[in-house]
Amino acid sequence: MLESLDATLLARLQFAFTVSFHFIFPSFSIGLASYLAVLEGLWLWTGRQVYIDLFRYWLKIFALVFGMGVVSGIVMSYQFGTNWSVFSDRAGPVIGPLMAYEVLTAFFLEAGFLGVMLFGMNRVGRGLHFFATLAVAVGTFISAFWILSANSWMQTPAGFATNAAGQFVPVDWLAIVFNPSFPYRLAHTVMAAYLTTALVVGAVGAWHLLRERTNEGARTMFSMAMGMITVVAPLQILAGDQQGLNTLEHQPVKIMAMEGHFKSHLDGAPLVLFGWPDQAAGEMRYAIEIPKASSLILKHSLDAPLKGLDTVDRKDWPPVAIVFWSFRIMVGLGLLMLALAGFSLLARFKRRLFDWKLLHRYALAMGPAGFVAVIAGWVTTEVGRQPFTVHGLLRTSDSVSPLQAPAVAASLVAFIAVYFIVFGAGVYYILRLMSHSPHRDEPGPERDQPVRAAGITPAPAIAEPVATPKGGT
Repeated sequence: MLESLDATLLARLQFAFTVSFHFIFPSFSIGLASYLAVLEGLWLWTGRQVYIDLFRYWLKIFALVFGMGVVSGIVMSYQFGTNWSVFSDRAGPVIGPLMAYEVLTAFFLEAGFLGVMLFGMNRVGRGLHFFATLAVAVGTFISAFWILSANSWMQTPAGFATNAAGQFVPVDWLAIVFNPSFPYRLAHTVMAAYLTTALVVGAVGAWHLLRERTNEGARTMFSMAMGMITVVAPLQILAGDQQGLNTLEHQPVKIMAMEGHFKSHLDGAPLVLFGWPDQAAGEMRYAIEIPKASSLILKHSLDAPLKGLDTVDRKDWPPVAIVFWSFRIMVGLGLLMLALAGFSLLARFKRRLFDWKLLHRYALAMGPAGFVAVIAGWVTTEVGRQPFTVHGLLRTSDSVSPLQAPAVAASLVAFIAVYFIVFGAGVYYILRLMSHSPHRDEPGPERDQPVRAAGITPAPAIAEPVATPKGGT
């Protein structure tokens, strides 16, 4: 049976599985590192105990998330050599240095200051500890910068030449790093990370407000999270629109699949809200449409013509159904986030932010929405690029290693089993940490007495058992 499976498909499934699992952790840690920096900065500025208590509360969670992100990322990178050796050989002169820059700048910065951030609160000065927290937050952003630059180059390659061996070699590093899609994708992805973190923080705050409305830590984290969502959700929709326009310019076939446009429209294309893409027949079945709305969104004109997949060779079509539905999941969740922002703004205006149970239940239900949205966005981007690994230049079928299907299938099964056991246990423990309410004199990872603001000597605190990260940093 394994011999009948396609090795390329299995290699793609393995990479999709490991990347999807990995993407969950950076999408949380990028925003959480910045949130921790804000909390510590507010504590130093105002002296309010609640901020340092929340810092310690979320610091333990960040340590676990960061550690799982590092481990899952290392495992993922090995596949470039095992399953995608042809891609590594052809694109290595460009992708290799970009990945090395990420390690030299971002990972070393994060790893170098993470220990001080986790265990140095009572061992170094407040200024140095805050600097370490800022360094980790900046490191997470720099990591996103280089990884997205490498991935964006695969979407919109620029600044390269091809040598006699068929390799893509650098000619202009500025053009490579700042390729045409990179600025849009960086803004969209980083804001997605901030939204993901805000939704999780808001959900945890809502959970504890439903149980204890007067908890100061829960009230503070919920208010901060709702404020962040109110600001970032509209900006994210704007950033997504700009990325869509950029994609239309550089990867029009991906837009055709996202919009479900099998046919060209010469006098205005409809916006297909829902339907069933029939790739074999080349048509959208059971379509629910808004006439000419797609042309209005993409071309800012009701009568602007838009090309369809009928103008593209079928061998260059991506899997339309996957791209079509993953895009709608992402957009639908984005609209629900915008609704949550509006709902929280109304509650704040009515001074009911902390006692409106309907809002708290809504925020609690939206807790996982950021993770689902970033995975859906990643699927839209990566599957929409198919059948190429380097858009228009290197096909996926020509990028895979010369492996037999049984070997890839065996490693895929092993990955699935190990990931669900190891990372399932990690996620369970994170949820355990989130389930206990934030309280005064929150213990931190260093198991020391908590630091009190304004020089007040703290009362002895009972430190609860918490796991500390081992390795990977």
